[in-house]
Amino acid sequence: MTTPAIGVIREYFPQAEITLLANPIVAELFSPHAWVDRVIRFDRKGAHKGITGRLRLAAEVRKHSFDMVIVLPNSFDSALVPWLAGIPVRLGKNSDGRGLLLTRRYNPDKQTSKGHEVQYYLDLVRHFGITGQARDPQLTVTTQEEQQAASRLAQTGIEPQDFLIGINPGAAFGSAKRWYPERFAEVARRLAHEWNAKVVIFGGPGETDIAAAIEQELAGTCLNLAGKTTVRELMALIRRCNFFVTNDSGPMHIAAAVDVPLVAIFGSTDHTGTSPFTDKAVIVRKNVHCAPCKLRECPTDHRCMTEVTADDVVTAAQKLMGR
Repeated sequence: MTTPAIGVIREYFPQAEITLLANPIVAELFSPHAWVDRVIRFDRKGAHKGITGRLRLAAEVRKHSFDMVIVLPNSFDSALVPWLAGIPVRLGKNSDGRGLLLTRRYNPDKQTSKGHEVQYYLDLVRHFGITGQARDPQLTVTTQEEQQAASRLAQTGIEPQDFLIGINPGAAFGSAKRWYPERFAEVARRLAHEWNAKVVIFGGPGETDIAAAIEQELAGTCLNLAGKTTVRELMALIRRCNFFVTNDSGPMHIAAAVDVPLVAIFGSTDHTGTSPFTDKAVIVRKNVHCAPCKLRECPTDHRCMTEVTADDVVTAAQKLMGR
């Protein structure tokens, strides 16, 4: 969701060298990226853990002699490291007790804070006079990665001409965001029959049980890649899909950023701020009084998800494809 703002930064500073400082998983999304020249990994759990690790990272950053940093996240850490590194111009939101670490500050009003995250990042950079044409979220998949994805699929009988439906039943944040394996399976079965399509299940290492349950429901008539891909491989494989059905998750945003039509199922999270930022998406959600609660686990009966039926999702997918 930061990529439109990064695109504006690239347009405003066409000759600049732009380096991204990000955690290891996010760093993979940008390695490479059309608007970024270099990526530095911020490993909070490893080399950069604790105060000693932060000082080590700041020393690494200092070696690059950066002229300016634009702090997109709102965490204290994200402003602390550039301050420790002595970057002379430090721009960011005035929040989380980090105002003194910034040389110029953004103070959005309450109404601005209620919008989409993509718009928030754009407003932040524009506040500092960095202007340009807003672009859609974008990720870069290389030709080699596309070829490797095609080869991997071909080994399982999925050819380039096949219509491919991606199913993403996981959500790393917590179980409250996850719809049910048997319902994902029913949607996959019905859409695959209607569109003469093949099905691929995606997921991270912690989501293999959910994916396996869907694979069992589909009696093996699918390709289960949950826990078997790197971030870069996941991007290339999602880009190959013709349609995507997903919970609110990182892969949902990847699908939007590589221009794949999708249906996103929302329950405990707030779609107004984190919905897929594309006109090729339909959101399925129910207006229940306790949603969005933004909790990792549901403390009651998970009605925000139990009320979403397979019919709801299939109908949404059909309408989007018809459009």
